[in-house]
Amino acid sequence: MNTNPEQISGYINQLIQVLVDYSPKLISALLILFVGLYIIRVINRLIRRVMVKRNLDPTLTKFLADILLWALRILLFVSFISKLGIETSSFVAILGAMGLAIGLSLQGSLSNFAGGMLIILFKPFKVGDTIEAQGIVATVSEIQIFVTKLLTGNNQTVFIPNGALSNGTIINYSIQGQRRADLTFAISYEADLKKAKSIIEKILEDNPNVLKNPAPEVFVKNLTTTSVEFAVRPWAKKENFGAVFSETLESCLIAFDEAGISIQPFTMEISKNV
Repeated sequence: MNTNPEQISGYINQLIQVLVDYSPKLISALLILFVGLYIIRVINRLIRRVMVKRNLDPTLTKFLADILLWALRILLFVSFISKLGIETSSFVAILGAMGLAIGLSLQGSLSNFAGGMLIILFKPFKVGDTIEAQGIVATVSEIQIFVTKLLTGNNQTVFIPNGALSNGTIINYSIQGQRRADLTFAISYEADLKKAKSIIEKILEDNPNVLKNPAPEVFVKNLTTTSVEFAVRPWAKKENFGAVFSETLESCLIAFDEAGISIQPFTMEISKNV
């Protein structure tokens, strides 16, 4: 095939003209791309440092930082192709449809993820706290993105979805640092009430784990048809609560038996933070 030199020259001139006309868009688009990547890297590092300083969970910190990184990269890519003159409306529509489909298929997981973020940000509890939630009393072992890992007193591991956990009632027994045990002793009407009260007060006073402030309380709570109910309310540090509860029961039982004070087989315990 014979090629006309004039045609070749015309093609070259057209190519040069296209490059000249398109080069400003290409240069500006590349400039936006490289500057945007640098800014995204700086923002990502800054966000990570802020979350670390706020003592956020490392797993959540990495996950949120990665989400932010990719979201910014997608926005930068849309800006880049838009600057090149490529129509972005169809591209954005596809991304929106994909996001909707993924959101509908992962609705439960997204709810748990949102609940995990709320727990980490507002901190109703932290790792090491003893909480009561969803009918379970246990110590928080780990706060993950979708579930919270709890360890019960009998060494069972329980996983509670963060969505249900963040939307339900949470009782934190550790947040105040002190706990009160509400004990009720039912004593016979024939017993010496003043002597019984004095015995209980002496036991609480001699127990080093019972806090002096707030001071423990001992008083008549109720009169039933068969007994006089004494309310016993000692305070203890959260780590000593179990010992104070069991030691008070044991010591009072032994002291009442030695003093000849008859008690009814009824003891109730309620843990409170107030």
